[in-house]
Amino acid sequence: MPTTTTDKALAAELAPASTETAVKLGLREDEFEKIKQVLGRTPNFTETSIYSAMWSEHCSYKNSIKQLKTLPRTGPKLLAEAGAENAGLVDIGDGWACAFKIESHNHPSALEPYQGAATGVGGINRDIFTMGARPIAQLNSLRFGDLKEERTRWLLKGVVKGIGDYGNAFGVPVLGGEVFFDKCYNTNPLVNAMSVGIVRTDKVISATSHGEGNPVFIVGSSTGKDGIHGASFASKDITETSMDDLPAVQVGDPFMEKLLLEASLELAQTDCIIGMQDMGAAGITCSTSEMSAKGESGMDVFLDRVPMRQDGMRPWEVLLSESQERMLVVVKKGREKDVKKIFDKWDLNCVECGTVTKGNTIRYFWHGELVAEVPAESLVLGGGAPVYERETREPAYIAENKAFDINEIEQPDDLKAIAFKLLASPNLASKRWVIEQYDTMVRTGNMSTNAPSDAGLVLIKETGKALAMTVDCNSRYVHADPYTGAMIAVAEAARNIACTGGEPCGVTNCLNFGNPYDPEVYWQFTEVIRGMGDACRAFETPVTGGNVSFYNHTVTDKKNIPVFPTPTIGMVGIVPDINKRMSLDFKTKGDLIYLLGKVTEDIASSEYLYRLHKEERSPAPYFNIDEERWLHTMMLILIRKGLIHAAHDVSDGGLWQTLIEMGLPRGLGFDIVTDSEIRPDAFLFGEGQGRVVVTVNEATEIEFLDIMGASKVPCILLGHVTKGKLVVDDEPFDFIEDARKIHEDVLPKAMTV
Repeated sequence: MPTTTTDKALAAELAPASTETAVKLGLREDEFEKIKQVLGRTPNFTETSIYSAMWSEHCSYKNSIKQLKTLPRTGPKLLAEAGAENAGLVDIGDGWACAFKIESHNHPSALEPYQGAATGVGGINRDIFTMGARPIAQLNSLRFGDLKEERTRWLLKGVVKGIGDYGNAFGVPVLGGEVFFDKCYNTNPLVNAMSVGIVRTDKVISATSHGEGNPVFIVGSSTGKDGIHGASFASKDITETSMDDLPAVQVGDPFMEKLLLEASLELAQTDCIIGMQDMGAAGITCSTSEMSAKGESGMDVFLDRVPMRQDGMRPWEVLLSESQERMLVVVKKGREKDVKKIFDKWDLNCVECGTVTKGNTIRYFWHGELVAEVPAESLVLGGGAPVYERETREPAYIAENKAFDINEIEQPDDLKAIAFKLLASPNLASKRWVIEQYDTMVRTGNMSTNAPSDAGLVLIKETGKALAMTVDCNSRYVHADPYTGAMIAVAEAARNIACTGGEPCGVTNCLNFGNPYDPEVYWQFTEVIRGMGDACRAFETPVTGGNVSFYNHTVTDKKNIPVFPTPTIGMVGIVPDINKRMSLDFKTKGDLIYLLGKVTEDIASSEYLYRLHKEERSPAPYFNIDEERWLHTMMLILIRKGLIHAAHDVSDGGLWQTLIEMGLPRGLGFDIVTDSEIRPDAFLFGEGQGRVVVTVNEATEIEFLDIMGASKVPCILLGHVTKGKLVVDDEPFDFIEDARKIHEDVLPKAMTV
């Protein structure tokens, strides 16, 4: 590219880049050669930086897109195909749609947990309101290392405070989530944030750009040097030198985001705009290229017009900055004043920084100098970005897992002692210490606070319906058997929604894995995609979009130790009649307790086996997808007929944990009898799937049993609800208040060390 500049630094940036420079920026040598072919010349430093960001794993999904395309992406309620917009979009009836998405902020949170988590929350909410949808609920899925480690506690404190401070100030309630601890996450925690919003179907904003001469505006915050090369950083290992990348961690401002939300939603009510997109990964580079490619248009962008909060920024820094609370808006020509008036009202930057052009070329200028010229299509996923399929190899441990024999595990002499030890497991203990730092009541739509349920429930005041939502994944199951474990993650999410009285309508996912160049990691990834796809087809829940996060592992001198493969499933469902929703808590002393679903002699991958027997080699727990579907159908029938008083699925911790969680809200206990043909430890603590505990009033028991008898779902009477006593096989297991003290003290005690 010819240069006329007298700026020495700029002249160097406009000179042809070397292969060495390209590799340092994160490109492979063959990718650099491909760029040369696309451009018909050697790119300069700025252009090489653009391709480095856009072809990073975080933006291009180059090692995952081929697999992702096998997932089910169509459904009767789907309004936007996966990847087509900033977030997934499903029809919830009455002229309304639900926009929802989950994304990771793992690497930033590993270095700076507070800002890493906070900006993860901010970014995922922008994906929702950029579509014209108002966020109404947040969820999160968090994974940390051994809670005994000081660094784990530091990360937990920072992440939870970051999520709470940003979300609370922004004003969207947290409706649900999960926190899981395992040593595999010691170096690399996982912070997955989900946002859910609603929008009128005729007011949805698309992330597109078209119409020659239409002006392009940058709105929101000023641009700084925080987050530069953040997309590339997300595609790197976490090592001892990763703190050197701290500027790649963005800094958030929730109050600015609140203003941006209101301005964006006000803008959405006008007919002034062509399209709008959040400036997330790769900043201006990503939004300009993706919007242009989608609209099959070009763009001239004048970087020196971008409002900056730091002096001396270079054009490539402006392009790649991931400063938060910014968006790109393409406006209809002649409507500039209308748009500016809205953003002036909210005291936000609103600066015309470019123009839509014919063709598909994006040109970036700096004080009149052309600093980069690239075809938009060549940068983006589904266009010219590279696509790879890596080598796979089944890990040797899978065969070891299959060889597991329950008969080699000694049965405990004291079930009561074991039961209470399990209550003290960080994975099963109360997460009240976390939840109390989040605002769960803002906007007054949360229907789960005083009546806890398996899925979070939020009232859609405009329709009288409710949305049920959940995030689920037991990564230990997925590590044990990636195919079955991924199916279980989808099934548990659907089961939680069914137990609440809802019908699932769509899935978003956050796929967290190690290095894709490791054949064993890539085998895990392909098996997870296969399992997820099969389960989503079975439950008719299309995948609306999501996020892939690779390079989550611990780097050692000998090898990289990946985190457990963790495909976090975010699922949304519809509860058509809010008067026929179901909570999980025991209601009345004397209610009968029934277990629905097949009981198996299975302790595989259970918290009981892992934590108390220290056995790390076993398969995933029992799972049958047909039995799951039958169970979910029966749950909806029972709830809508008003035949049950409570419902709670059996999952982590097994039946014992389920019963304790049902008793705690109202301080009620239980008196149950185990199955004499099943090992007591397996009956109480096994985590075989496809089971739900329900309570039934004696007055409706006959009708309940008639319906269950006509179904394919097994049903056994366990016992009855007590005033507070815990009794198993006529043996006293103390009282529910004794269980509460242990269950609720674990995290507070750990965090005061």
